[in-house]
Amino acid sequence: MSDIALEARGVSKSYAENGAQVDAVRQVNLVIRRGELVSIVGPSGSGKSTLLHLLGGLTTPSSGQVLIDGVDLGTLSDDDLATVRRDHLGFIFQAFNLVDVLSVEENLRLPATLASTNGRATDDRIDELLARVGLTHVRDKRPSQLSGGERQRVAIARALVLRPSVILADEPTGNLDSGTSRQIIDLLHELHRAGETIVLVTHDIKIASGAERLLVMRDGELTEHEHDQLAEDVVEVIDRLLDTT
Repeated sequence: MSDIALEARGVSKSYAENGAQVDAVRQVNLVIRRGELVSIVGPSGSGKSTLLHLLGGLTTPSSGQVLIDGVDLGTLSDDDLATVRRDHLGFIFQAFNLVDVLSVEENLRLPATLASTNGRATDDRIDELLARVGLTHVRDKRPSQLSGGERQRVAIARALVLRPSVILADEPTGNLDSGTSRQIIDLLHELHRAGETIVLVTHDIKIASGAERLLVMRDGELTEHEHDQLAEDVVEVIDRLLDTT
């Protein structure tokens, strides 16, 4: 098996808005290797969430290729694409995207149900993940009965149920206060240390700078900053850059 989990080759995304062409993502080349924690940071409208949706097969590129575990998403039927997304990617969103009529345990079971893999192994996996995110005591509650931080931990656990190749996290702390945000980021770092591959999109440079690799998105273009360049003064410069409109 290749050590490359996810790859973008010359990926661009354009769309029409008010009669003009908007280039949301421009010629992005990116390789994500297994076990990496990669942060993508950028101001609102820079294209970072669009890029994450392209990497996750939620949006089709105008040009270029996205490959997951070596499979070119552009060659797949809609059904096969849905299967690849389900089996190879774990998604974590700012809005949690939990099903409120289901309990915490039932939300975690949903991916396995859709994959027709429910059974004893799934029961054990759910028990393991609830313990891992510290939520065994709320397994029978519904999302509306939980705090924002608890709901995001449920969402993280759900993303891990089918053992995805890559976890894609889009502003996972965007709806949380600073203390709870720190807990979620600490959990993502813990998962990374355990071997998970994570791509994290955030507007917060201080969160992003804790990753092995820092990618800055601006005007649809992606640039990379080496981890050993992320001294405090560099972080401050990038932070000012991202605040510039």
